[in-house]
Amino acid sequence: MQTSIEATYSYLKDKYNTSVIGKKEMAKELNIAPSTLDLYMSKGMGVPKYKKLGNKPNSRVIFNLYDLAIFLNTDQIETL
Repeated sequence: MQTSIEATYSYLKDKYNTSVIGKKEMAKELNIAPSTLDLYMSKGMGVPKYKKLGNKPNSRVIFNLYDLAIFLNTDQIETL
């Protein structure tokens, strides 16, 4: 039997046909504007783990779908 995290991950992987998504897709999954996602990321709260590909201010950011599945199935929200 699948756990809710595994079921969510499977759904997301089928939906996006990849194991990582960008900021635009993440904002859609969280039902927030991309600018709100940027704000949350700058404050270090309210978003799943992510990786920045480079050290420039406009470097691409990716989110692992498994981390998103965990985030969506966890009741705890990290605050400052």
